[in-house]
Amino acid sequence: MAEHIFTGFGFGPIQGGLFVKEAFQSGNFARIVAAEIDAEIVDAVKANKGSYYVNVAKADGVEVLKIDNVELYAPNVAADRQMLLEALAQSTEITTCLPSVDFYDSAGASSAASLIADGLKNSKAQATIIYTAENNNRAAEMLEEAVTKKIGALSPEKVQFLNTVIGKMSRVVAGPPEAGQSEALDRIIPSSGRIMAGVAGPAEIAELKLKTIAPGIKRSFLVEEFNRILVGRTQITGFKPGIEVFIEKDDLLAFEEAKLYGHNAVHSLLGFIGAVKGYAKMTELKQDQAVMQIGRKAFLQESGRALIRKYASLGDRLFTEAGFRDYAQDLLERMTNPYLGDTVARVVRDAVRKLRINGRIFGTMQLALEYGIEPTNMALGAMAGIAVLLETADENNLPGDLRFGDWRKLDDAGIERIINWLWAGQTSKYADQLIKYVQNARRRLKKITTNSHES
Repeated sequence: MAEHIFTGFGFGPIQGGLFVKEAFQSGNFARIVAAEIDAEIVDAVKANKGSYYVNVAKADGVEVLKIDNVELYAPNVAADRQMLLEALAQSTEITTCLPSVDFYDSAGASSAASLIADGLKNSKAQATIIYTAENNNRAAEMLEEAVTKKIGALSPEKVQFLNTVIGKMSRVVAGPPEAGQSEALDRIIPSSGRIMAGVAGPAEIAELKLKTIAPGIKRSFLVEEFNRILVGRTQITGFKPGIEVFIEKDDLLAFEEAKLYGHNAVHSLLGFIGAVKGYAKMTELKQDQAVMQIGRKAFLQESGRALIRKYASLGDRLFTEAGFRDYAQDLLERMTNPYLGDTVARVVRDAVRKLRINGRIFGTMQLALEYGIEPTNMALGAMAGIAVLLETADENNLPGDLRFGDWRKLDDAGIERIINWLWAGQTSKYADQLIKYVQNARRRLKKITTNSHES
C-alpha cells in the first residue's frame, strides 16, 4: 500500500535518476514531489503531465525509463511554494540534491532549509527522514543545524537527517546548440596542447540514442546502472523507509573515504592524464593500457592498501584485499563505459577544487604516506592536474604570475609555487613530501605523454 510521501530538492540527474526514480519504482509512495528553480524543466514536466525520462547506461547499451506521476514545483513561485509546503508537511522522506551544502540556506524563504523547517513545524507525518546528497560527509549535520536554527530542536523519535554515499555516476547531456551558436569541443587539441571546454557536442543525444527529460527540452538525464547506494541507518522506532533499495550503515565515514580517496581520486587522476594525452572521452582510455595501469596501481597499491590498513578492523569485505580489488576493477570498468559517454573535460573541470590539500588527490597521497606507502602514481595525477590547470588558466582564475605556459617547461620552483597557491595557506605535516612527489612526477608524466593520442 502506498503510504509514504516523498519530496526532493533539486531536480538533476541524481534526484531524477536515483531518488525520484527509486521512489516511483518502489510503489510505496502516494505522492512524489520535487522542487526545482529551473523553470524550463518545471514547465516541461508539468506539460508532460508529470512524466519524464531517465536514460540508464548499462554495460551493453542504454535503457530508457519513463517515470510518471511526479509533481514538480518552483519554490520561487508563490503558488508552487504553497504546494511544496503542503507536501513537506506530509512527507515521510525528503531528499536534498543541491549543487553543494552552500545552497541549503541561500535563498531566504525559498531555501531548502526554510521550506523543510516550515514543513516539519507543521508536520502531519508519523515520522520523517531527510537524506542529504551534497557529497559532504557532514551534510546531514549541516542541514539539521540550519533547520533547527529556524524552528528549534527536533524530536529524534520523529525526525532524522541522514548522510549518504552515492557512487552512482551521472550527468546531464545537452542537446544541439540554438541557431547561431557554435559548437565547442570538450577535448584537448594535441598539436597546441590547449583544452577547449564547452558542450559535449550537438550530436551526443542522437549518438547515444537518449530520450530528453521531457518534450520541449533539449537535455537528457544519463545515469549509470550501478545502484549500491549507502545511507545512514534509520534510528526512528517502527519507521520503515519507503525506498527499500538503499544499504544502511551505522557509520558511513569509512565508505565516504573509500569514495573520496578511491573512486573520486582515481577518476580525477585518469581524467587529468587523459586530458594531457589529448583524449576527448573517458572510454578512449580503455585502449591505453599504460594509463589504465597507472590508475589501477594508484587504486590498489596506494589508496586501497592505505584504506585497508585503516579500516580492516570494521570487518567489512570492502576493506579486504579481495573486496577492494573487486571494488576497483568494477569502478575502472564503469568509469570508461562507452554508454555513459563521459567526457574528459567534464571530469577535469574545477581543477582547483580537486587539487585542494585535503581533497581527493592530495588527501589520498597524505593517507598513503600516513601508512608508509609511496604515492608515486597518485602524484602523476596531481602533476597532470597542474598541467590541466595551466591550460585552463582563465577558467580557473590562475594568477598572472603563475601562468607559466607549457607544463613541460615547469621547474621545481614553479611547481611548488602553483601547489602553494592551490593550497591557499593550508599545510600538513606531509607538505614537503607531497611537493617533492609531484616535482618528481613531472619527468615521468612527460615520458608517458610523449606519444600523445592524436584526435
